Amino acid sequence: MNLLTGNALSAVCLGLLGSLTFASLEAVGNERHARGVEVMDHLSGGAGQPVLEALREDYPFLADGITRYALGDVWGRSGLDDRTRQLAVVAAFAAQGNLPYMKVHAGYALRLGVTRDELKEVVYLTTVTAGFPRAIDAAQALREVPDPVAP
Repeated sequence: MNLLTGNALSAVCLGLLGSLTFASLEAVGNERHARGVEVMDHLSGGAGQPVLEALREDYPFLADGITRYALGDVWGRSGLDDRTRQLAVVAAFAAQGNLPYMKVHAGYALRLGVTRDELKEVVYLTTVTAGFPRAIDAAQALREVPDPVAP
């Protein structure tokens, strides 16, 4: 089998990408980053995300990936409204037993209009999907989530 050399591979890539340049790739990346920051500001009410910012210090590439992909590409989609998206994520993190992230997103959910009673129903539903121990842990974690501060 004949493998392409570096120059041949570059030529093939250039042929496939056409006029797509590194500058245009950077612009797309910047757009995704800006959309991710906008999503984070919306979720947190402008308070930012301290864990993400701390991560940025030691792992900027990981923080950028989260901002661009998770927030910009996935969370930035319009297929679900904010309430539905937050309820789904709280349910997923509760079922996984990922309580720190569940608490963060429960806080976002409350700030975006989800009620505590709705979150309790999600926790109760966790008994079916992940068992009573996970639901009990999620219930205890939910008690630690403060009510959002009114703007």
